[in-house]
Amino acid sequence: MSSFIEATTIGDLLLRAAERGRDRDAVVFPGVRRTYAELAEGSWRVARGLHALGVGRGEHVGILMPNCVEFVEALFGTALLGAVVCPVNARYRSAELAYVVENADHAVLLTSDIVEEHIDYVALLHDALPGLAGSAPQRLELAGAPRLRNVVMLGRREGPGMLGRDAFEALADSVPQAEVEPLRANVRVRDPGLILYTSGTTANPKGCVLTHEAIVRGSRAVAARERVTADDVCWDPLPLFHTSGLQPLLYVLDAGGRFVCMTHFEPGAGLDQIREEGATLVKSTFPPVTMALVNHPEFGSLDTSQIRLVQIVAPPDTLRLVQAAFPAAAVQGAYGLCEAGGYVAVNELDEELDLRLASEGPPFPGIEIRVVDPGGGDVGPGEPGELLVRGFTLFERYHRDPGTTREALDADGWLHTGDRGSLDEAGRITFLGRIKEMIRVGGENVGPAEIEGYLSTHPAVHLVQAVGIPDERLDEVAAVFVELKPGTRATEQELIEFCRGKIASFKVPRHVRFVEEWPMSATKIQRFRLREQLMRELRLP
Repeated sequence: MSSFIEATTIGDLLLRAAERGRDRDAVVFPGVRRTYAELAEGSWRVARGLHALGVGRGEHVGILMPNCVEFVEALFGTALLGAVVCPVNARYRSAELAYVVENADHAVLLTSDIVEEHIDYVALLHDALPGLAGSAPQRLELAGAPRLRNVVMLGRREGPGMLGRDAFEALADSVPQAEVEPLRANVRVRDPGLILYTSGTTANPKGCVLTHEAIVRGSRAVAARERVTADDVCWDPLPLFHTSGLQPLLYVLDAGGRFVCMTHFEPGAGLDQIREEGATLVKSTFPPVTMALVNHPEFGSLDTSQIRLVQIVAPPDTLRLVQAAFPAAAVQGAYGLCEAGGYVAVNELDEELDLRLASEGPPFPGIEIRVVDPGGGDVGPGEPGELLVRGFTLFERYHRDPGTTREALDADGWLHTGDRGSLDEAGRITFLGRIKEMIRVGGENVGPAEIEGYLSTHPAVHLVQAVGIPDERLDEVAAVFVELKPGTRATEQELIEFCRGKIASFKVPRHVRFVEEWPMSATKIQRFRLREQLMRELRLP
Protein backbone atom coordinates (compact mmCIF):
# COMPACT_ATOMS: atom_id res chain seq x y z
CA MET A 1 0.00 0.00 0.00
CA SER A 2 1.24 3.50 -0.81
CA SER A 3 2.18 5.82 2.01
CA PHE A 4 0.42 9.06 1.12
CA ILE A 5 1.77 12.42 2.25
CA GLU A 6 -0.48 13.97 4.88
CA ALA A 7 0.12 17.29 6.57
CA THR A 8 -1.87 19.41 8.97
CA THR A 9 -1.24 22.09 11.55
CA ILE A 10 -0.19 21.45 15.14
CA GLY A 11 -3.52 22.76 16.41
CA ASP A 12 -5.64 20.67 14.05
CA LEU A 13 -3.66 17.57 15.01
CA LEU A 14 -5.16 17.86 18.50
CA LEU A 15 -8.66 18.79 17.37
CA ARG A 16 -8.90 15.84 14.99
CA ALA A 17 -7.67 13.48 17.72
CA ALA A 18 -10.25 14.94 20.13
CA GLU A 19 -13.04 14.32 17.62
CA ARG A 20 -12.07 10.65 17.39
CA GLY A 21 -11.60 9.93 21.09
CA ARG A 22 -13.19 12.62 23.26
CA ASP A 23 -13.42 10.61 26.47
CA ARG A 24 -10.12 8.75 26.24
CA ASP A 25 -7.21 9.85 28.43
CA ALA A 26 -4.84 11.98 26.36
CA VAL A 27 -2.16 13.12 28.80
CA VAL A 28 -1.20 12.05 32.31
CA PHE A 29 1.05 13.91 34.74
CA PRO A 30 1.55 13.14 38.45
CA GLY A 31 -1.86 13.67 40.04
CA VAL A 32 -3.36 15.13 36.84
CA ARG A 33 -4.95 13.59 33.76
CA ARG A 34 -6.90 15.09 30.88
CA THR A 35 -9.15 13.48 28.31
CA TYR A 36 -8.88 14.54 24.69
CA ALA A 37 -12.01 16.69 25.06
CA GLU A 38 -10.66 18.38 28.19
CA LEU A 39 -7.27 18.99 26.58
CA ALA A 40 -8.90 20.57 23.53
CA GLU A 41 -11.09 22.75 25.75
CA GLY A 42 -8.09 23.94 27.78
CA SER A 43 -6.13 24.68 24.60
CA TRP A 44 -8.97 26.74 23.16
CA ARG A 45 -9.05 28.70 26.44
CA VAL A 46 -5.36 29.58 26.04
CA ALA A 47 -5.98 30.62 22.43
CA ARG A 48 -8.85 32.89 23.50
CA GLY A 49 -6.78 34.41 26.31
CA LEU A 50 -3.85 35.14 23.99
CA HIS A 51 -6.22 36.65 21.44
CA ALA A 52 -7.60 38.93 24.14
CA LEU A 53 -4.03 40.06 24.82
CA GLY A 54 -3.73 41.04 21.17
CA VAL A 55 -1.53 38.15 20.02
CA GLY A 56 -1.84 37.85 16.27
CA ARG A 57 -0.87 35.42 13.56
CA GLY A 58 2.88 34.90 13.33
CA GLU A 59 3.68 36.54 16.68
CA HIS A 60 5.89 34.59 19.06
CA VAL A 61 4.67 33.16 22.37
CA GLY A 62 7.24 31.87 24.86
CA ILE A 63 6.49 28.94 27.16
CA LEU A 64 8.71 28.73 30.25
CA MET A 65 7.34 25.84 32.27
CA PRO A 66 8.29 22.43 33.56
CA ASN A 67 6.44 19.44 32.16
CA CYS A 68 2.78 19.94 33.07
CA VAL A 69 -0.67 19.98 31.51
CA GLU A 70 -0.50 23.79 31.31
CA PHE A 71 2.52 23.44 29.00
CA VAL A 72 0.56 21.16 26.66
CA GLU A 73 -2.44 23.51 26.61
CA ALA A 74 -0.16 26.49 25.98
CA LEU A 75 1.51 24.64 23.09
CA PHE A 76 -1.71 23.78 21.30
CA GLY A 77 -3.48 27.02 22.24
CA THR A 78 -0.73 29.11 20.70
CA ALA A 79 -0.78 26.97 17.56
CA LEU A 80 -4.57 27.20 17.23
CA LEU A 81 -4.28 30.98 17.12
CA GLY A 82 -1.69 30.91 14.33
CA ALA A 83 1.02 32.28 16.61
CA VAL A 84 4.47 30.67 16.82
CA VAL A 85 5.26 28.42 19.80
CA CYS A 86 8.63 29.19 21.43
CA PRO A 87 9.39 26.65 24.20
CA VAL A 88 12.08 27.90 26.58
CA ASN A 89 14.61 25.58 28.20
CA ALA A 90 13.44 25.25 31.81
CA ARG A 91 17.09 24.83 32.90
CA TYR A 92 18.05 28.33 31.76
CA ARG A 93 19.17 30.84 34.32
CA SER A 94 18.86 34.59 34.15
CA ALA A 95 21.50 35.43 31.50
CA GLU A 96 20.39 32.66 29.11
CA LEU A 97 16.73 33.43 29.69
CA ALA A 98 17.20 37.15 29.02
CA TYR A 99 19.00 36.33 25.78
CA VAL A 100 16.32 33.96 24.47
CA VAL A 101 13.34 36.16 25.42
CA GLU A 102 14.87 39.05 23.47
CA ASN A 103 16.27 36.98 20.59
CA ALA A 104 13.03 35.06 20.06
CA ASP A 105 10.95 38.27 19.93
CA HIS A 106 8.41 37.01 22.47
CA ALA A 107 5.18 39.01 22.47
CA VAL A 108 3.83 37.09 25.45
CA LEU A 109 5.60 34.70 27.83
CA LEU A 110 3.56 32.02 29.64
CA THR A 111 5.03 30.56 32.81
CA SER A 112 4.07 28.59 35.93
CA ASP A 113 5.10 28.14 39.56
CA ILE A 114 4.23 24.45 39.70
CA VAL A 115 7.78 23.41 40.67
CA GLU A 116 8.56 26.26 43.04
CA GLU A 117 10.39 23.83 45.34
CA HIS A 118 12.91 23.20 42.54
CA ILE A 119 13.05 26.60 40.81
CA ASP A 120 11.33 29.92 41.47
CA TYR A 121 10.37 31.23 38.01
CA VAL A 122 9.03 34.48 39.47
CA ALA A 123 12.42 35.33 40.98
CA LEU A 124 14.23 34.06 37.87
CA LEU A 125 12.18 36.24 35.52
CA HIS A 126 12.62 39.29 37.71
CA ASP A 127 16.37 38.71 37.64
CA ALA A 128 16.42 38.12 33.87
CA LEU A 129 14.12 41.02 32.94
CA PRO A 130 15.07 44.16 34.88
CA GLY A 131 12.08 46.39 35.32
CA LEU A 132 9.50 43.59 35.22
CA ALA A 133 8.66 43.81 38.93
CA GLY A 134 7.89 47.52 38.64
CA SER A 135 5.82 47.30 35.47
CA ALA A 136 2.09 47.19 34.88
CA PRO A 137 1.23 43.62 33.79
CA GLN A 138 -1.33 44.82 31.21
CA ARG A 139 1.40 46.23 28.94
CA LEU A 140 5.11 45.81 29.64
CA GLU A 141 7.77 48.17 28.43
CA LEU A 142 11.14 46.53 29.05
CA ALA A 143 14.36 47.85 27.52
CA GLY A 144 15.93 44.38 27.37
CA ALA A 145 12.91 42.78 25.68
CA PRO A 146 11.20 45.48 23.64
CA ARG A 147 8.65 43.17 21.96
CA LEU A 148 7.48 41.53 25.21
CA ARG A 149 4.04 42.89 26.14
CA ASN A 150 2.91 40.46 28.85
CA VAL A 151 4.18 37.76 31.19
CA VAL A 152 1.36 35.43 32.28
CA MET A 153 1.68 33.33 35.44
CA LEU A 154 -0.48 30.22 34.98
CA GLY A 155 0.04 29.11 38.56
CA ARG A 156 -0.99 29.91 42.10
CA ARG A 157 1.06 33.09 42.59
CA GLU A 158 0.72 36.54 41.12
CA GLY A 159 4.25 37.87 40.66
CA PRO A 160 4.82 41.61 40.37
CA GLY A 161 4.54 42.72 36.74
CA MET A 162 2.85 39.44 35.76
CA LEU A 163 -0.72 38.77 34.76
CA GLY A 164 -2.21 36.12 37.05
CA ARG A 165 -4.17 33.04 36.07
CA ASP A 166 -7.53 34.50 37.16
CA ALA A 167 -7.02 37.65 35.09
CA PHE A 168 -5.91 35.63 32.06
CA GLU A 169 -8.90 33.31 32.30
CA ALA A 170 -11.24 36.30 32.66
CA LEU A 171 -9.78 37.64 29.42
CA ALA A 172 -10.34 34.24 27.78
CA ASP A 173 -13.98 34.26 28.94
CA SER A 174 -14.47 37.62 27.23
CA VAL A 175 -13.64 36.13 23.81
CA PRO A 176 -16.09 33.69 22.18
CA GLN A 177 -14.53 30.69 20.46
CA ALA A 178 -16.28 31.69 17.24
CA GLU A 179 -14.04 34.76 17.16
CA VAL A 180 -10.88 32.63 17.20
CA GLU A 181 -12.08 29.85 14.91
CA PRO A 182 -11.43 31.82 11.67
CA LEU A 183 -7.86 32.45 12.82
CA ARG A 184 -7.33 28.69 13.26
CA ALA A 185 -8.75 28.04 9.80
CA ASN A 186 -6.31 30.57 8.32
CA VAL A 187 -3.15 28.79 9.53
CA ARG A 188 -1.14 27.24 6.70
CA VAL A 189 0.94 24.09 7.02
CA ARG A 190 3.95 26.02 5.66
CA ASP A 191 3.63 28.75 8.29
CA PRO A 192 6.26 28.76 11.06
CA GLY A 193 4.74 26.80 13.92
CA LEU A 194 7.63 26.38 16.32
CA ILE A 195 10.98 27.90 17.20
CA LEU A 196 13.18 25.38 19.02
CA TYR A 197 16.40 26.65 20.52
CA THR A 198 19.50 24.50 20.34
CA SER A 199 20.99 23.49 23.65
CA GLY A 200 23.70 26.14 23.49
CA THR A 201 26.45 24.03 25.06
CA THR A 202 29.27 26.02 23.43
CA ALA A 203 27.68 29.37 22.48
CA ASN A 204 24.44 31.30 22.66
CA PRO A 205 21.58 29.02 21.60
CA LYS A 206 20.18 29.35 18.08
CA GLY A 207 16.48 29.40 17.29
CA CYS A 208 15.46 26.82 14.67
CA VAL A 209 12.34 27.99 12.82
CA LEU A 210 10.18 24.96 11.93
CA THR A 211 6.94 24.85 9.97
CA HIS A 212 3.77 23.03 11.01
CA GLU A 213 4.43 20.64 8.11
CA ALA A 214 7.95 19.79 9.25
CA ILE A 215 6.85 19.10 12.83
CA VAL A 216 3.69 17.14 12.06
CA ARG A 217 5.05 15.11 9.12
CA GLY A 218 8.24 14.37 11.03
CA SER A 219 6.24 13.15 14.03
CA ARG A 220 4.06 10.96 11.84
CA ALA A 221 7.14 9.43 10.23
CA VAL A 222 8.36 8.30 13.66
CA ALA A 223 4.92 6.93 14.52
CA ALA A 224 4.80 4.93 11.30
CA ARG A 225 8.23 3.42 11.93
CA GLU A 226 7.26 2.55 15.53
CA ARG A 227 3.75 1.34 14.58
CA VAL A 228 2.09 3.56 17.17
CA THR A 229 -1.67 3.04 17.64
CA ALA A 230 -4.46 4.23 19.91
CA ASP A 231 -3.71 1.28 22.18
CA ASP A 232 -0.24 2.56 23.03
CA VAL A 233 0.71 4.20 26.31
CA CYS A 234 3.91 6.20 25.95
CA TRP A 235 5.96 6.99 29.06
CA ASP A 236 8.30 9.90 28.38
CA PRO A 237 9.79 11.90 31.29
CA LEU A 238 11.93 14.11 29.05
CA PRO A 239 11.45 17.89 28.72
CA LEU A 240 8.56 19.03 26.56
CA PHE A 241 10.66 22.02 25.47
CA HIS A 242 12.97 19.51 23.75
CA THR A 243 12.21 17.35 20.71
CA SER A 244 12.69 14.18 22.80
CA GLY A 245 9.52 15.07 24.73
CA LEU A 246 7.66 17.19 22.19
CA GLN A 247 7.78 14.82 19.22
CA PRO A 248 6.42 11.76 21.09
CA LEU A 249 3.69 13.95 22.61
CA LEU A 250 2.51 14.94 19.14
CA TYR A 251 2.58 11.54 17.48
CA VAL A 252 1.03 9.70 20.42
CA LEU A 253 -1.87 12.16 20.53
CA ASP A 254 -2.15 12.02 16.73
CA ALA A 255 -2.57 8.25 17.01
CA GLY A 256 -5.13 8.55 19.81
CA GLY A 257 -2.89 6.98 22.46
CA ARG A 258 -2.01 8.10 25.99
CA PHE A 259 1.04 10.23 26.78
CA VAL A 260 2.40 9.81 30.31
CA CYS A 261 4.94 12.33 31.59
CA MET A 262 6.66 13.54 34.76
CA THR A 263 7.01 17.08 36.07
CA HIS A 264 10.28 16.23 37.80
CA PHE A 265 12.09 12.97 36.94
CA GLU A 266 12.71 10.59 39.80
CA PRO A 267 13.43 6.96 38.87
CA GLY A 268 11.31 5.31 41.57
CA ALA A 269 8.29 7.44 40.71
CA GLY A 270 8.96 6.76 37.03
CA LEU A 271 8.83 3.02 37.59
CA ASP A 272 5.53 3.50 39.45
CA GLN A 273 4.10 5.42 36.49
CA ILE A 274 5.22 2.79 34.00
CA ARG A 275 3.59 0.10 36.13
CA GLU A 276 0.36 1.93 36.97
CA GLU A 277 -0.32 3.26 33.48
CA GLY A 278 0.70 0.07 31.68
CA ALA A 279 3.27 1.75 29.43
CA THR A 280 3.94 0.03 26.12
CA LEU A 281 6.53 2.57 24.88
CA VAL A 282 9.38 3.74 27.12
CA LYS A 283 11.00 6.88 25.73
CA SER A 284 13.80 7.36 28.24
CA THR A 285 16.15 8.06 25.29
CA PHE A 286 19.21 9.32 27.16
CA PRO A 287 21.56 7.18 29.29
CA PRO A 288 21.23 9.25 32.51
CA VAL A 289 17.49 8.59 32.56
CA THR A 290 17.46 5.01 31.26
CA MET A 291 20.26 3.78 33.50
CA ALA A 292 18.67 5.45 36.53
CA LEU A 293 15.62 3.25 35.89
CA VAL A 294 17.54 0.04 35.23
CA ASN A 295 19.83 0.48 38.22
CA HIS A 296 17.05 1.43 40.64
CA PRO A 297 16.53 -1.12 43.46
CA GLU A 298 12.85 -1.55 42.52
CA PHE A 299 13.47 -2.23 38.84
CA GLY A 300 13.62 -5.99 39.41
CA SER A 301 9.98 -6.01 40.55
CA LEU A 302 8.75 -4.27 37.39
CA ASP A 303 6.80 -6.47 34.97
CA THR A 304 8.22 -5.38 31.62
CA SER A 305 6.30 -7.89 29.50
CA GLN A 306 3.85 -5.29 28.10
CA ILE A 307 6.65 -2.90 27.02
CA ARG A 308 7.21 -3.37 23.30
CA LEU A 309 9.74 -0.58 22.64
CA VAL A 310 12.48 1.15 24.63
CA GLN A 311 14.34 4.02 23.03
CA ILE A 312 17.85 4.99 24.09
CA VAL A 313 20.65 6.77 22.25
CA ALA A 314 23.81 5.13 23.56
CA PRO A 315 26.85 3.03 22.58
CA PRO A 316 26.25 -0.64 21.63
CA ASP A 317 27.45 -2.05 24.95
CA THR A 318 24.97 0.13 26.84
CA LEU A 319 22.20 -0.84 24.43
CA ARG A 320 22.95 -4.48 25.07
CA LEU A 321 22.60 -3.94 28.83
CA VAL A 322 19.25 -2.21 28.31
CA GLN A 323 18.04 -4.96 25.96
CA ALA A 324 18.81 -7.53 28.66
CA ALA A 325 16.79 -5.46 31.15
CA PHE A 326 13.76 -5.29 28.81
CA PRO A 327 13.82 -8.72 27.13
CA ALA A 328 10.34 -8.46 25.54
CA ALA A 329 10.96 -5.03 24.01
CA ALA A 330 12.76 -3.87 20.92
CA VAL A 331 15.52 -1.57 22.15
CA GLN A 332 15.71 1.14 19.54
CA GLY A 333 18.30 3.75 18.68
CA ALA A 334 17.59 7.04 16.94
CA TYR A 335 19.33 9.86 15.14
CA GLY A 336 18.04 13.40 14.98
CA LEU A 337 18.72 17.02 15.76
CA CYS A 338 16.91 20.24 16.50
CA GLU A 339 17.47 21.59 12.99
CA ALA A 340 15.53 18.60 11.65
CA GLY A 341 12.66 19.02 14.08
CA GLY A 342 13.59 15.83 15.92
CA TYR A 343 14.37 12.38 14.58
CA VAL A 344 15.23 11.67 10.97
CA ALA A 345 15.95 7.97 11.58
CA VAL A 346 15.00 5.28 14.08
CA ASN A 347 15.49 1.54 13.92
CA GLU A 348 12.96 -0.70 12.25
CA LEU A 349 11.34 -2.79 14.98
CA ASP A 350 11.94 -6.07 13.16
CA GLU A 351 15.65 -5.44 12.55
CA GLU A 352 17.98 -8.07 13.97
CA LEU A 353 19.36 -7.23 17.40
CA ASP A 354 22.91 -6.77 16.12
CA LEU A 355 21.68 -4.25 13.53
CA ARG A 356 19.74 -2.31 16.16
CA LEU A 357 22.81 -2.25 18.39
CA ALA A 358 25.17 -1.15 15.63
CA SER A 359 23.11 1.56 13.91
CA GLU A 360 20.29 4.05 14.34
CA GLY A 361 18.36 2.61 11.42
CA PRO A 362 17.52 3.98 7.97
CA PRO A 363 16.21 7.51 7.43
CA PHE A 364 12.47 8.01 6.96
CA PRO A 365 11.09 7.99 3.41
CA GLY A 366 11.66 11.43 1.95
CA ILE A 367 14.77 12.09 4.05
CA GLU A 368 18.15 11.94 2.29
CA ILE A 369 21.48 11.32 4.03
CA ARG A 370 24.99 11.80 2.70
CA VAL A 371 28.35 11.20 4.37
CA VAL A 372 31.17 13.44 3.18
CA ASP A 373 34.89 13.85 3.86
CA PRO A 374 36.42 17.21 4.93
CA GLY A 375 36.67 18.23 1.29
CA GLY A 376 32.96 17.66 0.70
CA GLY A 377 33.31 14.45 -1.33
CA ASP A 378 31.04 11.48 -0.67
CA VAL A 379 32.62 8.52 1.10
CA GLY A 380 31.83 4.85 0.64
CA PRO A 381 29.64 2.53 2.74
CA GLY A 382 30.94 2.08 6.27
CA GLU A 383 33.42 4.97 5.98
CA PRO A 384 33.06 7.77 8.55
CA GLY A 385 32.54 11.42 7.67
CA GLU A 386 30.19 14.32 8.31
CA LEU A 387 26.48 13.53 8.10
CA LEU A 388 24.46 15.75 5.75
CA VAL A 389 20.64 15.72 5.84
CA ARG A 390 18.02 16.95 3.35
CA GLY A 391 14.26 16.54 3.45
CA PHE A 392 10.83 17.72 4.60
CA THR A 393 11.64 17.93 8.33
CA LEU A 394 14.40 20.55 8.02
CA PHE A 395 14.15 23.94 9.65
CA GLU A 396 13.67 27.06 7.55
CA ARG A 397 16.39 29.18 9.12
CA TYR A 398 18.00 30.24 12.36
CA HIS A 399 15.90 33.09 13.71
CA ARG A 400 17.62 36.45 13.21
CA ASP A 401 20.86 34.78 12.12
CA PRO A 402 21.18 34.63 8.32
CA GLY A 403 24.96 34.17 8.43
CA THR A 404 24.85 31.00 10.52
CA THR A 405 21.92 29.78 8.43
CA ARG A 406 24.04 30.03 5.27
CA GLU A 407 26.85 28.12 6.99
CA ALA A 408 24.52 25.28 7.97
CA LEU A 409 22.27 25.02 4.89
CA ASP A 410 23.98 24.93 1.51
CA ALA A 411 22.49 26.09 -1.78
CA ASP A 412 21.24 22.57 -2.59
CA GLY A 413 19.30 22.29 0.67
CA TRP A 414 21.75 20.02 2.50
CA LEU A 415 22.08 20.57 6.25
CA HIS A 416 25.69 20.24 7.42
CA THR A 417 25.07 18.68 10.82
CA GLY A 418 28.53 18.75 12.36
CA ASP A 419 27.89 15.12 13.34
CA ARG A 420 30.25 12.27 12.49
CA GLY A 421 28.77 9.04 11.21
CA SER A 422 28.55 6.48 8.46
CA LEU A 423 26.05 4.69 6.23
CA ASP A 424 26.08 0.97 5.57
CA GLU A 425 25.20 -0.55 2.22
CA ALA A 426 21.52 -0.70 3.18
CA GLY A 427 21.50 3.01 4.08
CA ARG A 428 21.38 2.60 7.86
CA ILE A 429 22.95 5.44 9.85
CA THR A 430 25.59 4.91 12.50
CA PHE A 431 26.12 8.01 14.63
CA LEU A 432 29.70 8.36 15.85
CA GLY A 433 29.48 11.61 17.81
CA ARG A 434 29.92 15.31 17.31
CA ILE A 435 32.95 16.14 15.15
CA LYS A 436 34.07 18.74 17.69
CA GLU A 437 33.94 16.09 20.45
CA MET A 438 36.30 13.66 18.73
CA ILE A 439 39.46 12.93 20.75
CA ARG A 440 42.60 12.98 18.63
CA VAL A 441 45.21 10.73 20.26
CA GLY A 442 48.55 10.65 18.43
CA GLY A 443 46.86 10.93 15.02
CA GLU A 444 44.03 8.50 15.84
CA ASN A 445 40.44 9.76 16.00
CA VAL A 446 38.62 8.33 19.02
CA GLY A 447 34.89 8.77 19.53
CA PRO A 448 33.94 9.24 23.19
CA ALA A 449 31.23 6.60 22.77
CA GLU A 450 33.89 3.95 22.04
CA ILE A 451 35.34 4.42 25.52
CA GLU A 452 32.03 5.00 27.26
CA GLY A 453 30.46 1.89 25.76
CA TYR A 454 33.12 -0.43 27.10
CA LEU A 455 33.44 1.17 30.54
CA SER A 456 29.66 1.01 30.99
CA THR A 457 30.01 -2.79 31.20
CA HIS A 458 31.97 -2.51 34.47
CA PRO A 459 29.67 -3.74 37.26
CA ALA A 460 30.17 -0.60 39.38
CA VAL A 461 29.67 1.98 36.62
CA HIS A 462 26.31 3.70 36.43
CA LEU A 463 27.21 6.38 33.88
CA VAL A 464 30.42 7.46 32.13
CA GLN A 465 31.44 10.36 29.88
CA ALA A 466 34.75 10.69 28.03
CA VAL A 467 36.52 13.89 26.96
CA GLY A 468 39.87 14.76 25.45
CA ILE A 469 42.42 16.91 27.23
CA PRO A 470 45.66 18.36 25.83
CA ASP A 471 48.84 16.30 25.91
CA GLU A 472 52.30 17.49 24.83
CA ARG A 473 53.29 14.19 23.19
CA LEU A 474 50.01 12.80 21.83
CA ASP A 475 48.08 16.02 21.15
CA GLU A 476 45.21 14.73 23.30
CA VAL A 477 44.52 11.85 25.69
CA ALA A 478 41.22 10.48 26.96
CA ALA A 479 39.83 11.28 30.38
CA VAL A 480 36.60 9.87 31.80
CA PHE A 481 34.11 11.05 34.39
CA VAL A 482 32.25 8.25 36.15
CA GLU A 483 29.16 8.04 38.31
CA LEU A 484 29.12 4.80 40.30
CA LYS A 485 26.08 2.70 41.09
CA PRO A 486 24.76 3.18 44.64
CA GLY A 487 26.53 0.95 47.14
CA THR A 488 29.48 0.13 44.87
CA ARG A 489 33.12 1.19 44.91
CA ALA A 490 35.88 1.48 42.32
CA THR A 491 39.22 3.25 42.05
CA GLU A 492 40.78 5.23 39.24
CA GLN A 493 43.42 2.60 38.65
CA GLU A 494 40.87 -0.23 38.70
CA LEU A 495 38.87 1.34 35.88
CA ILE A 496 41.98 2.07 33.83
CA GLU A 497 43.14 -1.53 34.23
CA PHE A 498 39.64 -2.72 33.26
CA CYS A 499 40.25 -1.15 29.84
CA ARG A 500 43.81 -2.35 29.24
CA GLY A 501 43.99 -5.18 26.75
CA LYS A 502 40.27 -4.90 26.00
CA ILE A 503 40.25 -1.72 23.92
CA ALA A 504 43.09 -0.20 21.87
CA SER A 505 45.83 1.33 24.02
CA PHE A 506 45.30 4.81 22.60
CA LYS A 507 41.66 4.66 23.77
CA VAL A 508 42.52 3.72 27.37
CA PRO A 509 41.75 6.73 29.60
CA ARG A 510 44.68 8.41 31.32
CA HIS A 511 42.53 10.13 33.95
CA VAL A 512 39.41 9.04 35.84
CA ARG A 513 37.31 11.36 37.98
CA PHE A 514 34.26 10.35 40.00
CA VAL A 515 31.15 12.55 40.04
CA GLU A 516 27.73 12.54 41.68
CA GLU A 517 26.12 15.32 39.61
CA TRP A 518 26.48 16.22 35.93
CA PRO A 519 26.46 19.59 34.20
CA MET A 520 23.45 19.40 31.89
CA SER A 521 21.99 21.30 28.95
CA ALA A 522 18.41 20.38 28.01
CA THR A 523 18.92 16.62 27.94
CA LYS A 524 22.63 16.14 27.40
CA ILE A 525 25.68 16.20 29.61
CA GLN A 526 27.87 19.20 28.81
CA ARG A 527 31.21 17.60 28.02
CA PHE A 528 32.94 20.92 27.58
CA ARG A 529 32.26 21.79 31.24
CA LEU A 530 33.76 18.47 32.35
CA ARG A 531 36.81 19.18 30.19
CA GLU A 532 37.20 22.68 31.60
CA GLN A 533 36.90 21.34 35.14
CA LEU A 534 39.68 18.79 34.65
CA MET A 535 41.93 21.23 32.82
CA ARG A 536 41.65 23.67 35.73
CA GLU A 537 42.49 20.88 38.16
CA LEU A 538 45.53 19.80 36.11
CA ARG A 539 46.50 23.45 35.45
CA LEU A 540 46.52 22.90 31.70
CA PRO A 541 46.40 25.90 29.38
